[in-house]
Amino acid sequence: MKQLFFSIGSVVVATTLVVAMFAVRQIDQEQAVMVSDLEFRTRLLSESLQESIEPNYLTNSRQILQKTVDRFSDRERLAGIAIYDNQNDIVISSSNLPKEIIENPEVVSNAMDADKEMGVFDQSGDSKLYLFVSPIHQEKSVAGALLVVQKAGYIDSRISDIWKNNIFRLLIQALIFSIAIVIIIKLVVFRPLANFVHYVRSIRSGNPTENINDSHAFFQPLTREIKSITQSLTQARSAASFEARMRLEKLDTPWTAERLREFIKTYLHGSQLYVVSNREPYIHQKTKNGIVCQVPAGGLVTALDSVMEACGGMWLAHGSGDADRDTVDSHDMIRVPPGDPSYTLKRIWLTEEEIQGYYQGFSNESLWPLFLTVHVRPLFRKEDWVQYQRVNAKFAKKLLAELKGKKNPIILVQDYHLALLPAMIKKVRPDAKIGLFWHIPWPSPEAFSICPWKDEILQGILGADIVGFHIQQFGNNFMDTVSREMEARVDFDQFSVIYKDHASFVKPFPVSIAFTGEEASMVSLEEKEALLKKFHITTKYFAFGVDRMDYTKGIMERFKAIEFFLEGHPEYIRQFTLLQIAAPSRESVPQYQQFSLSVANEATRINEKFGDAKWSPIVLLNQHFSHNEINPLYRIADVCMVTSLHDGMNLVAKEFIAAQSVKSGVLILSQFTGASRELKDALIVNPYSAEETSGAIYKALVMSDGEKRERMERMRKIVMNYNIYRWSAEFIKAIVDIV
Repeated sequence: MKQLFFSIGSVVVATTLVVAMFAVRQIDQEQAVMVSDLEFRTRLLSESLQESIEPNYLTNSRQILQKTVDRFSDRERLAGIAIYDNQNDIVISSSNLPKEIIENPEVVSNAMDADKEMGVFDQSGDSKLYLFVSPIHQEKSVAGALLVVQKAGYIDSRISDIWKNNIFRLLIQALIFSIAIVIIIKLVVFRPLANFVHYVRSIRSGNPTENINDSHAFFQPLTREIKSITQSLTQARSAASFEARMRLEKLDTPWTAERLREFIKTYLHGSQLYVVSNREPYIHQKTKNGIVCQVPAGGLVTALDSVMEACGGMWLAHGSGDADRDTVDSHDMIRVPPGDPSYTLKRIWLTEEEIQGYYQGFSNESLWPLFLTVHVRPLFRKEDWVQYQRVNAKFAKKLLAELKGKKNPIILVQDYHLALLPAMIKKVRPDAKIGLFWHIPWPSPEAFSICPWKDEILQGILGADIVGFHIQQFGNNFMDTVSREMEARVDFDQFSVIYKDHASFVKPFPVSIAFTGEEASMVSLEEKEALLKKFHITTKYFAFGVDRMDYTKGIMERFKAIEFFLEGHPEYIRQFTLLQIAAPSRESVPQYQQFSLSVANEATRINEKFGDAKWSPIVLLNQHFSHNEINPLYRIADVCMVTSLHDGMNLVAKEFIAAQSVKSGVLILSQFTGASRELKDALIVNPYSAEETSGAIYKALVMSDGEKRERMERMRKIVMNYNIYRWSAEFIKAIVDIV
C-alpha cells in the first residue's frame, strides 16, 4: 500500500511541476500581451485627445477642454483624464479621477522634464491603474501635459483566472492519473502478484492449486523461479512425508508437525478434525493504529494452535475481541494463522448476560476455585448455572450445524467451560468420536461433592469417548468421584466408566509444547544488554516469571520468597532482579480485580523496603506479551520461577526449557504443577514455603555451570520426546481406536 501511495504521489508531483511550468509560461505571455495592448490603446487615445485638446489649451478655452474631458471619461476602462500646466498644477480633470493620482503627479513632471511620453502602472487603493502622460507643446517648448489614466485591474483578474483554471486542471489530471495508476497497478502488478502469493501459499500448505499463468510477460522471470522453487519444495516435502511415514510407529524418534500430519492422514481416514474451546487462538482488537491480531495467554492456545497448524480442520470458539466481527466472513469464519493460514476459526457470539453468567460466574467463580483448590471459596449461583447450560447448548448447536454431512467426525472438546458439551453432541451424533481434555486438575471426591450440579457435570463429561487429564492422579480422582456420585460401572482395570451403555475411557496425556529439539537462535551480548535496558534491569542476576494475573499462579508467594531471599542473603541486594510479567486475566471478576491490586501493592512494598532510585528488586508488568517477545527473555534469564499453587501442567516451564539452547538457566518449579511429575531436574519447591523457595533461588544462583547444563539437557530431552505433536497423536489415536 505504501508503494501505491508513493507511485500516485510521484505522478501527482511530476504533473504539478509540468502544469506549473506551463502555467508560468502562459501567464508571462498573457501578461505581456495584455500590457502591450493596454499601452497601445492608451497611446492611441492620448494622441486622438491631444489633437483637440492642445489648440484649446493654448487658447485657454477651459470650457471646451472640460467638455472634451467629460465626453471621454465615461468609457468602461478609462479611469479619468487630466490636463496640467507646465508648473504641475491641475488645469482640467474628469470627476472620476482618483484624488491620490491628481495630488501626486510625479509621472507628469518626469514626462514634461524629459519632454517625452511616459507610461507607468500605479496602485490606487485596491485598484491597479495605468498612467500615460503626453507633453503639450507651444511652439517648441513644453506648455503642459495630458494625463490619461486607464483601469488595469482586469489584467490581475485575468492572471488569477488563469491560475485557478490551471489548478483545477491539475486536480482533474491528478485524479485521472491516480485512478489510471491504481487500475494499471492492480491489473498489471497486484493481481499477478496475488496469484503468485496464492500459489506459493498453496504449495507451502501442501495443497497446490492450478499452475501459475504464463501470460504475464513482465513477470516471466519470477514465474520461472517460482516454478523451480515449487519443484524443489514438492520434492523435499515428498521426501519428508516418506520419512515421516517410516517413523510413524517409532516413538523413539522426535515427533514433528510433518510426522503428525502424516499420522492424521493415516488414522483419521478422511475424517474432519474439530476443536471446541471457550478461548479462541487469535483475537482481533481495535487500536489507534487499526485492527491488530493478538494471541491470548494460556497453555490451551499454546498447545492446540501448533496441532491445528499441522493438521488443519476447524476450531470453534467464543469471539471475544472487539474487532472479531469485523474480520470474519458471512459464516463467522476466518482462516488462521494470519499471513499463513492452515485451518479455519469459527467464532461463536455470546451476549453480555451469557458472558457474565457462563464465563465470569459459573466457570470462573464456581468451577475454577472448586477444581484448583487454592483456598478461594467457590460461589454457586442458580442464574450462573442456567447461563452455563445455555451457552453449552449454543456451542452444541453451532457444532452440530458444521457436522452435517460429515462422516465420523473427530471432536476435541477443551476444558471445564464446556463440560456439558460431549453428552449434547453424542446424543445427536452417536457416530462422532469425542475426546474431552481437562486442562486443570480434578479435585478429590470430597471437594467436588459440594457442587450443587455435580451429577449434570459428570453426565456431560461421560458423553466423551476419551476423557484426558494431564497426570494419572487427576484421572484417579475423577474415577473415584464417578464411583461415589454416579450409578455407573467403574472399571479400574480398564480405567473406563460405563454409563447408560456408553463407555468413557480415562487416560493421562501430559500436554506439552511444539519443541522438536531444534536449537533456538543465540542472543548476542549487545541484544542482551538492549533487552535488559528495555526492562530497566541493571543487575548481574535476572529471574523471570510469566503468568496470567491469577491467584492460582503463586505470584504473591513468589514475591514473598524474594523478600526472604534478600533478607537472608543481603549480598544480592542490587545484584538480583525479578522481572514478573502478569498478563491481565478475567478483569471483570471482582476476585481478580482485588488480586491484581494486591499483587501491585506487594511489589511496591518490597521495592520500597529494599530498592532505591536506581534499582527495584521486582519489575512488575501487568500487560500482554507475545511469544516472540518472551522467548528472548527465556534465553537470557538465570532463573525461571514457576510457583503455581495448583496447576494442571503449566507450559511456561516447558517453554523456558525449550528456549534454553545454551543450557545456562535454572528452573524453579512448584510441586503442585503437573510439569513437576516429568521435570525432576528442576528445583522442586513448595510455593507456600517462602523459606524453601528462597533457598531454591540461592541454590540456582550458586549452581555450577556444569550442573546447570546436565539438568537442562535431561529436561530438554523429556520435553522433546513428549512434545505437543506426540501428545496430539496419542490423544487422537486413543479416540480413533475406540470401537
